[in-house]
Parts: sequence; structure tokens; C-alpha cells
Amino acid sequence: MSDSPLPPVRLHPEPELARAALSTPLLSRAARLARWAGPATRVDAGGGLVEEQLPAAAELLGLSGDDAAASASEAWRVAVDAGLVEIVDEEAGTVTAGADLALLTGGSPHDVLAVWLAALETVVSDAGVPDLDGLVEALDEGGEIDFSSLDWDPEAEADFLDGVLGNLYLLTVSEEGPGEGTVPLPALAASMIVPDDMGEPTNDVLEQVSDAMMRLDDQFRLLEPIGLVEYRPVDEALMADADEEPAAPDDDTDVSRYGMVRLTPLGAYGLRARLLEAGFEAPAVGELADKGADALLDGTAHFGQTAARAETEHWLARRESLAAARELLAAARGGDAGAPLRRLRCQQALSLVGAEAEPALRDVLDDPELGGLARVWLSERGAAEVPPPSQELVFWLTIDTVAAQLQAEGNSEELQALVEGLAEQHSGFFAAAWRVDHPATPDVLEAMGRLHPDKRVAKEARKAAFKARSQQGG
Repeated sequence: MSDSPLPPVRLHPEPELARAALSTPLLSRAARLARWAGPATRVDAGGGLVEEQLPAAAELLGLSGDDAAASASEAWRVAVDAGLVEIVDEEAGTVTAGADLALLTGGSPHDVLAVWLAALETVVSDAGVPDLDGLVEALDEGGEIDFSSLDWDPEAEADFLDGVLGNLYLLTVSEEGPGEGTVPLPALAASMIVPDDMGEPTNDVLEQVSDAMMRLDDQFRLLEPIGLVEYRPVDEALMADADEEPAAPDDDTDVSRYGMVRLTPLGAYGLRARLLEAGFEAPAVGELADKGADALLDGTAHFGQTAARAETEHWLARRESLAAARELLAAARGGDAGAPLRRLRCQQALSLVGAEAEPALRDVLDDPELGGLARVWLSERGAAEVPPPSQELVFWLTIDTVAAQLQAEGNSEELQALVEGLAEQHSGFFAAAWRVDHPATPDVLEAMGRLHPDKRVAKEARKAAFKARSQQGG
């Protein structure tokens, strides 16, 4: 993932997330073990429950079968790491209830989620570790692990899993992503292996994708009990030959048989917390509700339309319409590079306020930067006595709008259609446009020359851009 701001996530309310955290199998088991532990409970040098007490712990948790002891041991480790159990005497191996155990019943939702996040870190760390049998075989006589014999690089494995979880987060929170829908496991594996500029993957790359899928299958099975994901594992019928991994699916295959993963609302909260901790800019819808209009317009500048609208609705819900409109208009002014996009977001925000905001719009009718959008707002609402815009204002607003679209979307198909429409509707557009006193005029005309498919019109736009830049002394 890049260091640029991530798409904003729509988080569920903390009370709802806290209830979900308390009901996750792993945290609930850890809490039960923490309440069960007493003066007779003993741990080994690593803080793990001693082997002879594992059967009783498994029975308490209602676990049975070959994996019962291992599952009980995992729950105990989570209890220790999350602060639900505290080791009193390492030499004697005695324990007591941890300070954070009481938070699960008496703390705030935020407190509960903090405990869950600590548990999540343990599980993510464990998910990057190979099977225990392999670790035992890799121990040398000095008790050190020979990582080379495992063909395992702990740091690389942790980075790989972090990358996969980051991509799952991006796929989930982006406007074009599945939201709370499922993502095929092969797509996640491919996102880490297949280069973006590769056309048809080679057999070697497909083999790497297949290998990554099997690693992820094991890891998501471990991550599901902490509530990070909902996971449908790889169909075991595809692995009938234990010595072979399933090939990556082709177009005619039911991709769901190769594993499907869904980031839960709790998982979205957890991954965002991890991304923030790692230094990423990971906004959440609603964060700007208590901030000023300048923070709202700048903060939503590169949000997708749906997220920007949701954030704006949060902001407007806490304000009276007329005062909100005046604050938005004041924040939209400016001749800096980001100003056109601020004005576009301001216009979108004002579309959500009622008629009581009309005085604020009438106040800026003569403002060279805001008069255009004020006329649009008033006309759309059928207001009386809206003065017609001058030709100069129309051209200025056009340049401002295209500049905003360039900032928001780059060279999109929608912008190309807008450019074509402008050139078609106004035969003398470029002859007038280069004279517009707007800081973005040269850049807008250059973009129009780049985007217009007609070579003659494109050349006209480039010539106009040159004139505009010369006029501005550039």
C-alpha cells in the first residue's frame, strides 16, 4: 500500500462493535479462562498454561477432539497478552486476574475494544508462525530455531500478512469494493503476487499465487475466531492429493471453492487501528463532524462521492442550516491550488441544506469566487430575482469546475465528456477562455488539449493554454 491517505471507512458504532468483540469465540474463551484461574493455576516459563492443566481448561471451554488442548492453550495465551491474566511470580508460575479483566464487564465500549485489539495482535502474530511440529523439528541443540530449515522468514511472513490484510481493507472500504461483501481468496493472493503491469500471468506466477492461497487459507482459519473475518475455507476436495496444492482457478471455475473472505465490521475497526498505529492516514466517516468547515472541505477533498456525502451529512446534522452555509462559503474562498475542489465540495454540501440557507447564498452573489455557485443553488430551488451571470462569471465558473474535477478524478471518462461538451457547445470557447483571470486557467486548458479526441480542437486548447500562461507570466 502507498503512504497516501486511504479511503474513508464507515465504522459501526463502538457499543455495537464492543458487543461483537465480547461475543468472539477467542476473546470469550480467554475471559472464561481468566475467571477460572486461581491460586492453583500454574504457568510455564513462557507464561503458557502448564500441560497438565490444559485438559481441565479445555473441558471448561467445552472443547473436545485432537485440537482441544491447543485451542485452550491459544485462549490462555490471548488472556495473558490482553491483560486478562497477570503473572504474579514467574519462578513459581502463579497468576492472578489481570486489571483489564474487569473492563470486559465494567468498562466503556472503547475499553472493551482496546482489550480486543490487544488480543487481535496476538492472533495476527500467531497466524504468521508455521505449524508447531515444524518448529520443534527446527530446534537445534541450543534451543534456537533454525529458520533456514523451515524456509521461513518471520519478518517477511509478517509483512506478507500485513500486506494481505491491508489489501483486504482497501477492497472493503473503497467505493468500488465489496463493502461488507466477500472477496475471493485467489484475488487476495494475486494482489500480493501478480505485478500490476502483467498481462497474462506466467505459470511460475500462478504457482506462487497457489502457494500464497494455501498459506492464507491456514491464516484466515486462525483469524476468524477473533472476529476479524468471516471465512469460507478452500474446498478440501480440491486438495485430494495431499502432495499437491490446488491450481489457481480459471474463468470457468466456481471461485468460491477456493476460499472466500469477508472483513467484518469489527475487523474493519481493528485493521484501521493497526494501520493508524503503523503511521498510515486512515480516515473514518464522522471524524470531521466537530471540526470547522475548512477541515470538512479539505478533509473530504479526495473522498469518493458516497463517503463525502456521508461525512457532510454528519457535519450538517450538528449545525443550523443558515450558519452552516455561511461557514461553508467562507471556507470555500481562495486562490490556492486546492480551492476549486473546496468549492466543488462546498457546492455539494450546500445541496444538502434547506431553503433557510438562502440569505447566505444571496450575500455572496457579487463575490467573484462564490457568485457562480450561489446562482446555481438559488436557481435549482426556484428562488425569485436571481440575477443572470455575466459571461465573465460563466467562464470563470467553468474553469473552476474543470479544475476541481481534475483534482478530484484526474483524466476520467466523465471529465473527457465534459471537455468535449464544452468545446462543442461554445464555438469560441478557447478564444475567450484563455483570458479568464483564474490561477488554474493554463492547467485546465492544457488538460482540455490532452483529453479532447479531436486533434484540431486539442491543438486549439493547447494554443489557448500557452496564451493563458504567457498572460499570467508563467
